[in-house]
Amino acid sequence: MNTMTRLLIAAATMAALAACAKKEVIQPTADPVTPPTTAQTDTTTDGKFGPDDLDRDPCLVKRVVYFDFDMTEIKPEFASILACHAKYLSDRPSARITLEGHADERGSREYNLGLGERRGNAVNGAVLSNGGSASQLTVVSYGEERPVAAGSDDASWSQNRRVEIVYTAR
Repeated sequence: MNTMTRLLIAAATMAALAACAKKEVIQPTADPVTPPTTAQTDTTTDGKFGPDDLDRDPCLVKRVVYFDFDMTEIKPEFASILACHAKYLSDRPSARITLEGHADERGSREYNLGLGERRGNAVNGAVLSNGGSASQLTVVSYGEERPVAAGSDDASWSQNRRVEIVYTAR
């Protein structure tokens, strides 16, 4: 394993640990005159993700990982997002993800299909290293065939160099 991969795995692990940390909330002491209130049952008190969290958790709603030109290394700003999706997968064994790899229009069709697959595999490896299961992940490459931005400039190309996280089962 090369040094960059080791550093990436270490950074992703640290981000996952930081994302999973619970903040302690200090509640003021109740006034003795105030009658006791009944505790509301919260389904998320066990710290596990539920299916509705995919649409409301700020970390899980982010489902696109962007890449630099001709690169497959995951940028550090996406490590915590991938850690959240890995935690969701570990909390929900029935969940399934398709990782859709994409490239910009530069390069041949075959090269871009391979690049999209390598990017999908990079995200797959990051999710697996954070606790996801291989049986829950599928990698597909679309290369340059499904751009989100139609322009032929740097801004458009940067939007098209991506892996989209698509939940096929919650």
